[in-house]
Amino acid sequence: MLVVEDDPVAADAHRTYVERVPGFTVVGVAHSGAEAQRALERFPVDLLLLDLYLPDGHGLQLARSLRAAGHRADVIAVTSARDLAVVREGVSLGVVQYVLKPFTFATLRDRLARYAQFRTAAGEASGQAEVDRALGALRAPQPAVLPKGLSAPTLERVTQALRESPEGLTAAATGEEVGISRITARRYLEHLVTSGRAVRSPQYGAVGRPELRYRWQ
Repeated sequence: MLVVEDDPVAADAHRTYVERVPGFTVVGVAHSGAEAQRALERFPVDLLLLDLYLPDGHGLQLARSLRAAGHRADVIAVTSARDLAVVREGVSLGVVQYVLKPFTFATLRDRLARYAQFRTAAGEASGQAEVDRALGALRAPQPAVLPKGLSAPTLERVTQALRESPEGLTAAATGEEVGISRITARRYLEHLVTSGRAVRSPQYGAVGRPELRYRWQ
């Protein structure tokens, strides 16, 4: 995978994010379209994490040049633009996913996981149904109806906090991380447990009742 990002700090962060995801390896970082083209002449890549606003041109111009030169790498585009025309043009140039700035590790991990599913399914496709399933892997699942009193934005923040804490979180720690009360945090955590996305286990302290610790499944 090649990371193409003009901001050195953002480029390092994106590289670190990618290297935390099993199955993905960053083979290089380019800070401009010209650097990216030179890098692709030296080594082949399957996927570009491509910022669309580069100092020497638009990212889609780079994608177009790469296609014209015979490079077949897929693209995950990083952008702050929500321009539908840009999205439409990008699809024809190999852009398989978009990530809107600013984004978290959990967001990029989700995009990479869906891309990996797409590559696996596409490689095994032998008919239209299999092709449709492969393309479906790139789309986000439809959100389920939440229980009364829970909001999707808060659930996303709780989910993100839990996914980024390998050792798990208590309701109190989650509330502090997200900015909600311990009781409210517990409701969201219990919803994640009920829906099969998290597990809970007792954490025993020196005195008193054990506290529940929640971990992402």
